[in-house]
Amino acid sequence: MTLLAAALLAAAQLTAGPAAPPAAPVTDPAAGCIAETRSDPAAAEARARRGGAGLRACLALALVAQDRFAEAATAFTEAAHGAELAHDRRAADYWAQAGNAWLAAGEPRQARGALDAALAAGTLVDLQRGEAHLDRARAAVALGDEAAARTDLDQALSNAADDPLAWLLSATLARRGDDLARARTDIAQALRRAPDDASVQLEAGNIAAAAGDADRAKAAWQEAARLAPDSPAGRSAAQALTQFGAN
Repeated sequence: MTLLAAALLAAAQLTAGPAAPPAAPVTDPAAGCIAETRSDPAAAEARARRGGAGLRACLALALVAQDRFAEAATAFTEAAHGAELAHDRRAADYWAQAGNAWLAAGEPRQARGALDAALAAGTLVDLQRGEAHLDRARAAVALGDEAAARTDLDQALSNAADDPLAWLLSATLARRGDDLARARTDIAQALRRAPDDASVQLEAGNIAAAAGDADRAKAAWQEAARLAPDSPAGRSAAQALTQFGAN
């Protein structure tokens, strides 16, 4: 997963939109439909609805492309159930995508259930498994379960260490828990991977401010505001700078 849009990461609220879908095999009859989701999602949706259960995953992707996340999550869930009945290893992928779509729809409880199913399948490995843990951590934070979120984030950092989002969210969670040493370590990793992301710079400023480092906080917030002045992260940084100057 690449670092997601600042609009979904402002103030590191642990929310984000869907990750990229699992690629369809070349021989998959749904491949043409899936390709069409990128060029004409409405046409892909119509094709998928005509195709019935066999094109349920394509329907989900077409709905994601139209920002209809709750409907997409339902379609991914149906695809997962169908894959389970067919003993298709893609079932776990579809459960993970359902969880991701539920998060984008603002339904963390539904998301956690889908991600539980994805991880319980035991077929996700390496980066896929790390991203599922990352999404489940986001759901846990939204539900107020920060202990579970920490467990999942630590697993995500083990399996998806190149993902700056994992480091950003880990740093944010550590700051919220007053573990500033961990927060500083993790935000440094996020900055190394995504120095041009306003959300990362915003959180770097937040952590520096919490640690009493006013100069570093100001510099990071200024960079966040410069990088994306019209984004939620950029606006939050500008507000922090205003409040900083008033104190």
